[in-house]
Parts: sequence; structure tokens; C-alpha cells
Amino acid sequence: MSFQHDDNTNYPPGFEWYKTERFTYSSLQDNALTEIELNGKRIGILKRQERVYAFAAKCPHAGVPLCTGWLDPQGRIVCPEHKYRFDPANGRNTTGEGYKLFTYPVQLRGDEVWIGLMPPVI
Repeated sequence: MSFQHDDNTNYPPGFEWYKTERFTYSSLQDNALTEIELNGKRIGILKRQERVYAFAAKCPHAGVPLCTGWLDPQGRIVCPEHKYRFDPANGRNTTGEGYKLFTYPVQLRGDEVWIGLMPPVI
């Protein structure tokens, strides 16, 4: 098993891991934004430079689906509505507006992609 996540991100305890059923690591296209539903959540997925990133599928500013946007030359996710840019590794807004994109931890287990989600509050 290989573990992958952004070491600079401190996720709270209690994440549960969910396997993505729609794709595997090898089936993901490089530098393509893909939106999936996982355990009732809309999540964006990006494979770039042999890493997989998972993030909230909607822009934290206007709620626009980020996977209808694109990557800039530095690999930042560009929102199609207002062109805000987000670092997929940590969610930081790199154009200065102050919004932060929520990111999820990712584990690679062989060719399987697993994403850590907080369990629903009951």
C-alpha cells in the first residue's frame, strides 16, 4: 500500500476511507478535472505529475462546478466563472481573493484510489 496526501495539511481525526468505484489510478487521465459522487458528496479529482488530488467540486466563492474549468500552466485549478485559481494540493487561493478550496486526503492502494471523508453527523 502506498500512502499519498499533502503532508502540510492537517486533517482532523475521524476520516473514513472510501474507494472510488468509477476509476483506478491508471485509468485517470493526466491533467484532467473529473467530478464524481462519493458517499453523497460531489468531489473533484485531478491526477497530475503522478499524484492524485481530491477537492470540493464547487468553487468556494460562487458555487460553480470547478471541473468545468481548467488547469493553468502551474497546475492550479481555474474556476470558469471568475477565474479564481486554487492549488489542488492544499486548496489555497493563489489569486488573492481569500477563499480556500476544501481538499480531501487521498490514498493509493495499488491501483485503487481511496478518498478520506468525514462521516455524516447524526
